[in-house]
Amino acid sequence: MTRVIHTGDTHVGYQQYHSPERRADFLDAFQQVVTDAVDDDVDAVVHAGDLFHDRRPELQDLLGTLSVLRDLDDAGIPFLAIVGNHESTRGGQWLDLFESLDLATRLDDTPTVVGDTAFYGLDHVPVSQRDDLAYEFADHDADHAALVAHGLFEPFAHANWDTEEVLTESTVDFDAMLLGDNHKPDRAEVAGAWVTYPGSTERASASEEQGRGYNLVTFDADAPGDDPVEIRRRSLETRPFEFISVDLREGEGVDRVTEQVRQHDLEDAVAIVEITGEGEPIAPATVEDVATERGALIARVTDRREIETEEDLDVSFADPEDAVRERIDEMGLSPAAFDVDETVRASKVADSNVRDAVKNALEERLDEGDLDAFEGAVDLDVEEDGDDVDDDTKEPEDDEADGGDDEEGKSSADEEDTADSPEPEPAPDEPSAPTDDGQVSMEDYL
Repeated sequence: MTRVIHTGDTHVGYQQYHSPERRADFLDAFQQVVTDAVDDDVDAVVHAGDLFHDRRPELQDLLGTLSVLRDLDDAGIPFLAIVGNHESTRGGQWLDLFESLDLATRLDDTPTVVGDTAFYGLDHVPVSQRDDLAYEFADHDADHAALVAHGLFEPFAHANWDTEEVLTESTVDFDAMLLGDNHKPDRAEVAGAWVTYPGSTERASASEEQGRGYNLVTFDADAPGDDPVEIRRRSLETRPFEFISVDLREGEGVDRVTEQVRQHDLEDAVAIVEITGEGEPIAPATVEDVATERGALIARVTDRREIETEEDLDVSFADPEDAVRERIDEMGLSPAAFDVDETVRASKVADSNVRDAVKNALEERLDEGDLDAFEGAVDLDVEEDGDDVDDDTKEPEDDEADGGDDEEGKSSADEEDTADSPEPEPAPDEPSAPTDDGQVSMEDYL
């Protein structure tokens, strides 16, 4: 019998809502998973990608992750992982660094056997490169086999990867596919194998109303019945999100909204207020101030209504980001052009690094041979990797993009090109100094 924790999409380093407290929350959630693993003495922790939120995590996030992985190593529990789209770089991967420190094992097409189960890995692969995949895996002599992969797989929402094709064309018979990328926890049986997402460990967007957690997966040939795989969902204690919906009737306005806000316990919570119906125009700042006075860490107001003026002009008080995206959609930008827009307008890249970030993003497209990205228009509702974009930071939405709770999205903060001015090679266990924007590039370690 083999018992593992299946997690993923920890997105360490995500400073959601530009809040340092939210940044710490993502690392804390990952720490919770590891603490549970140690307490339960599981056989391994399996991470299905997007350990980091960014290709260039800042030094504090890198050191925090190293500390968490050392806790796991001290308990003698292996950390098996693959590379997701958010953290993927063109050169060496952060996971390779952790493997060089004996803190992780990067899964690939050769088996890593834990107990009586062989684990294989399939990193995130762009859609444009998937036709070249042969799904050839080395043989194993374990009782069970599991494939760990990162992407949006069928039969779940926003899927762009044929799960049945993967399972039937693979040279290994898999009992389960342990997936990452979709932030909504879910499971299904495909071609005789269990296919499951654990969901993200923290809410990466306001659309992820469902509680966060991970999977406890047991492989046991002697289990009752014919199914050797058991998947159980476990919850994590994360920062509370209070979702407040106010449907205004004609004549009602800000007083009605603030009355509803005051009825909720908002201490240290993220307050998400959604306004629908009719009623008067609302100034979001007024509502946010009331929520903050009630102790909310962060307050966000979304007005879903459309209100007509006396001149019969439609004025939308919905999220301005939606209006911008609608206008961009009308422009018919190619995927590559959309990448540029995302970097310049909405990413967290420092102004001084925008030019390099744009250059790196376009070079990555070319390196992948994705020439189609420079032609035609991108679908802003479902991007190449299938994720919608988050309201505030153009990050993936779980409830709206990762399948009702979906998520993913590309990080435009790509690694910097340091080839012209190489730095002295540091010791592998001593991170080098961060770049000017506080981030560390893989080149600093190579």
